[in-house]
Amino acid sequence: MTLATIDLAESSRAVLRELVDATGKTPNEVVGSALDAYRRQLFFEKLNAGYAELRSDPVAWAEFQSEFAELDSVPIDGLPEERWTEDGLCISSLPEDNTGGTGVPAGGHE
Repeated sequence: MTLATIDLAESSRAVLRELVDATGKTPNEVVGSALDAYRRQLFFEKLNAGYAELRSDPVAWAEFQSEFAELDSVPIDGLPEERWTEDGLCISSLPEDNTGGTGVPAGGHE
């Protein structure tokens, strides 16, 4: 790992010390986490700006919405559609005859 020395304002050094003390991480880890968070923030700001620009063109936005709806309705993973209970549990749908398409009931024999 290559080390670099950077000048920090006293207020930034104080914040760094505070974060090191609060998290138990090294100064390098704190700075790395901060840089990663900033990179992600910039990514999402650009993403949001792109969507805002797309929404500003009603024709392009309608085309995007149509294409998204079409793709969202296609089960690309080949798995059965999922059903969800009120308490957030996922129940995979099974064929009505409970054979899983084999003709043999689940857990049983013909």
